Amino acid sequence: MNNKKIQALFQILILLFMIGITPVAGRADESISQDEPTPASVDDVLVPMDIAFREKPGVSPAFPWLKQQLQDTTPFLRDTKLDLNVRSYYFYKDNYGQSINGAWALGGALSYKSGWLMDRFAMGAVLYTSQPLYAPEDWDGTGLLKADQEGYITVGQIYGRIRLAEAQFVNLYRYEYNTPFINKDDSRMSPKTFEGYSFQGALGKTGDKPTWQYGGGYISKIKERNSDDFVWMSEDAGAPIERGVAAGGAVYTGQIFSIGAFEYFCDDVLNIGYGEAKAVFNLSDELGILSAIQYTDQRSVGDDQLNGTSFSTNQFGVLTDLSYGGGIFTVAFTQAADGADLQKPWSSYPGYTAVQIYDFNRANEKAILLKASYDFTRLGLDGVTAYALYVDGWDRENTTPGKSVPDAHEVDFDLQWKVRSGALKGFWPRIRYAIGEEDNGQSIHEIRIIFNYDISLL
Repeated sequence: MNNKKIQALFQILILLFMIGITPVAGRADESISQDEPTPASVDDVLVPMDIAFREKPGVSPAFPWLKQQLQDTTPFLRDTKLDLNVRSYYFYKDNYGQSINGAWALGGALSYKSGWLMDRFAMGAVLYTSQPLYAPEDWDGTGLLKADQEGYITVGQIYGRIRLAEAQFVNLYRYEYNTPFINKDDSRMSPKTFEGYSFQGALGKTGDKPTWQYGGGYISKIKERNSDDFVWMSEDAGAPIERGVAAGGAVYTGQIFSIGAFEYFCDDVLNIGYGEAKAVFNLSDELGILSAIQYTDQRSVGDDQLNGTSFSTNQFGVLTDLSYGGGIFTVAFTQAADGADLQKPWSSYPGYTAVQIYDFNRANEKAILLKASYDFTRLGLDGVTAYALYVDGWDRENTTPGKSVPDAHEVDFDLQWKVRSGALKGFWPRIRYAIGEEDNGQSIHEIRIIFNYDISLL
């Protein structure tokens, strides 16, 4: 792209951002699309800070008569939740025609959550499994299974919760988090889970949402998606030392505006700061505009153990969604600073142009995303959605002497059906296809076919 085209695109994005100025619940990066179906309007779109403190909504019990047997017991037993997620996942990736990663796995999760004991203490646990159905040995590396295409069964969460007040909680031991840079990244068979101690709270109310949400704590270890073991956060990031991460943040939601920030500090390794503001304006019952802006700052700290040298970098991004009649058109732009690639040491990357294959967060890289999605419910196909997107990245900087850094672009397609009622409620099949191409002629082709079925046993 020439300079005039870049300037024009940037001016358009800034103009679109200035138009929309009210809040929403939304998230645009790749990881959240694993948990949420494609939205039908800007009121349903999610951006990274929206889910930092959000509790996942419960599922209605599949066997009400079984739940009824506990009605006369204590709240600790009466309000027990036992949920089953059945998941099947086919993954195929052709890496520039040089190697293949592929497997078909079956598994899921069994989740237990107690009610409150004396209105102050609760506990829970989640068992995860993934077993190979089709897994050629020379196709290893999908992340669906352990190394050498082996299956696994692991207790990824086991935790206690203490309620200090109505909306103030302490979380103990192995738990699941969903902040911008420490999140479950649930894009394979099992999510990432974490070991640590944290608190979260909320104050006030704006509409049906808290005015203030806040939290923080110390996260010592992480279990990767296809692993049995928890390792130090610093080791998982690639540093040869044992360190955890101190993290904290807050989100303010007003009537017409919301803003939030999060900070992560891993001593002698890395410091990450993330801030985001968002807005939504409903021009009519059908027409809506969402705008968001994000900023990430990353820098080495202390003894620079991550890569042996000091570095600092940042990325800026803007996003605008325009929705009408079940369709959404999205434009996003990100620009990274030069000198160093941005890191995603523990989870997915929250950039607005991060998609299925590429994150477009390398040194000096600029990227623009164009996306169109549609919810077919009003055409009689309830819960059926689809989208297509294109991302173009350019101006990558060579941070490793002697290695070429061609520009890249990506095209993604997605078709899914999330059943919302009836006997199959909770069934969610999905097909995804992505093509990532570099200017040197090399390309990546990736196919994902995913089946989820959520059932609440209690």
